[in-house]
Amino acid sequence: MSEAAAAGTVPVRAGVRPGTVAKYVFVDSPELTAADLALRAYEIAPAVQIKETCFGLVVTGSEAEVERLVTEIRKLDPDRIFVKDRGFPPGDERRCRANLGGARPGFYGHENEMKLVRYVSSGLRALRDPKKADLLRAKPKKQDEPLSPERLHEIIEES
Repeated sequence: MSEAAAAGTVPVRAGVRPGTVAKYVFVDSPELTAADLALRAYEIAPAVQIKETCFGLVVTGSEAEVERLVTEIRKLDPDRIFVKDRGFPPGDERRCRANLGGARPGFYGHENEMKLVRYVSSGLRALRDPKKADLLRAKPKKQDEPLSPERLHEIIEES
């Protein structure tokens, strides 16, 4: 047993600092990309560690700075930007895919959540202004089936 373990303290690993928080910022907006959010985030809070991902950002830093950043970022598109706490900081050996191999265990949960947030977004817009609700986008997709030539002809004729 190491001295740190015997003393009841946990050694600090790379990228993990006491007093920091990590949050996920998910974006599902036709007007904003993760890159747009990252650029704006660097302007708002340069001291916060910002990692651009396929679904948005992972931000890590002091609680006050991360909260300020999240508040400002959400103003860009409040109905389509979602934030949740991250349980482990970036680089944590217990969750880092560099150590585990393959996708991080929580990735599949994020992937599923991203399929659902458009319904939440539509509901938020409908509450604020029913005319701006994107109800067509919120409709569940039917199973993708090939379009028959007959149906294609009908669609062309209707146009």
